[in-house]
Amino acid sequence: MADGSRLHISVPDGRRRLPLLILSAVLFLSACAGLPPPPKPAATYLTLSDPSQAQEAVMAALGLMDTGYRFGGANPEAGLDCSGMVSYVYARAAGLELPHGAARMAGLTRPVPRSDLRPGDLVFFNTENRPYSHVGLYIGEGRFIHAPSSRGKVQISSLDHGWFASRFEAGHSLLRP
Repeated sequence: MADGSRLHISVPDGRRRLPLLILSAVLFLSACAGLPPPPKPAATYLTLSDPSQAQEAVMAALGLMDTGYRFGGANPEAGLDCSGMVSYVYARAAGLELPHGAARMAGLTRPVPRSDLRPGDLVFFNTENRPYSHVGLYIGEGRFIHAPSSRGKVQISSLDHGWFASRFEAGHSLLRP
């Protein structure tokens, strides 16, 4: 080669496919080794500014015993439905605006195991063959207060006995962990 002759490399007929194969391999490997997806933002839940507000909400709810039921109702004078009752008591006891609708409340509150329920926590039930279709306010000792349509008045029921026992879905809290 010192005589100025050129080195010739023989390329088989597939020479045009080689760059394409290399590019495909690089893209494939870079896709597998790419950056992980960005982390999801931490869930933000509605919380009470003072834990004593949960007890105040329980007391406010107990004051609504025997208030008539009304679908979509959000005040005692006109009647209350389940989420209307919970919204009403938390607005009065804590100045906290909860949305109307059990499922919407569930999406804004922190899930807690049933064994960790404390007075003022929310309890959710599947009463209409759809998740989070009923909500009540846990008052302690396995009991909750709610506005069921079946009997037409705000009342206390048990988590462990009766119609709601088999329909319990989840507990959620407005208290910080």
